[in-house]
Amino acid sequence: MKVYKHLNEFQQVKNAVVTIGTFDGVHIGHRKIISRLTEVARQINGESVILTFFPHPRMILNPEDINLKLITTINEKASLLEQLGVDHLIITPFTRDFSNLTAETYIRQILVEKIGTRKIIIGYDHHFGKDREGNLGQLQRFAPEYKYEVEEIPEQDIHDVAVSSTQIRNALIKGDVQTAIDFLGYPFSLYGQVIKGDQLGRTLGFPTANLLIEENYKLIPGDGIYAVNVKIDKDTVTYKGMLYIGNRPTINGMSRNIEVNIFDFDREIYRSYVTIEFIYFIRGDIRFDNIEALKLQIAADKHSALTLLS
Repeated sequence: MKVYKHLNEFQQVKNAVVTIGTFDGVHIGHRKIISRLTEVARQINGESVILTFFPHPRMILNPEDINLKLITTINEKASLLEQLGVDHLIITPFTRDFSNLTAETYIRQILVEKIGTRKIIIGYDHHFGKDREGNLGQLQRFAPEYKYEVEEIPEQDIHDVAVSSTQIRNALIKGDVQTAIDFLGYPFSLYGQVIKGDQLGRTLGFPTANLLIEENYKLIPGDGIYAVNVKIDKDTVTYKGMLYIGNRPTINGMSRNIEVNIFDFDREIYRSYVTIEFIYFIRGDIRFDNIEALKLQIAADKHSALTLLS
């Protein structure tokens, strides 16, 4: 898959079949649209093109809403789309000027002149352009003039899946990783660099790798203990482990930490990048009366994680 960081980088291709959207999470509902996109591209001997946006439009149009966190970073989204067989991904910088394009200007300048669209695949109730005035009707109205075809994924097909990115975000915030897996079609993950911690886990007998998530817009699941799979960059092995998210109330911690205990592992991985896949939620964060009680609970958590991951 070829990735373009701006529309101006894209060179028109023969028989471009296009869809548009933010596709946060690339969940099973999105996959219905993308599957049809790639299928149509094959049928007409064309190439599939996805036009997406970064930052997320809500971050620009509603900057006061600091609570929006995304399921996938832009790199994670690109990787997922590549796995689905998409040929071209155009990442358009979303700005206020861009949001003010009229529907006709959007169609003419972007879909026709820039991309050279032969066919557009859209999900039902898709809107675009200034004040979201663009819709299926507008696309169909200009189709004869600009010589493209439009296909809408029927409402029933989308409702059969009954999933949205918002539902997935809400599930993850509650620690409900099983619902997230069901709706995404794959485990939610965090990708970050291992940084120096205070090595409390080592003194408790459960050494942990502290994780720094560099993208501040990335969603972090709810506080608690999770059974996880761990993948270390440049390492072909997938390890099992348990991950903690929280501010460590037993020792009056002040900051929110993300730290993983990798089972049967004793290598130094400071500064390495790791991927954490969330498989099961074990329990919420708890304040214990003393360190000994905490150690006993962590041992029980490890047993639970090993049982769930076996």
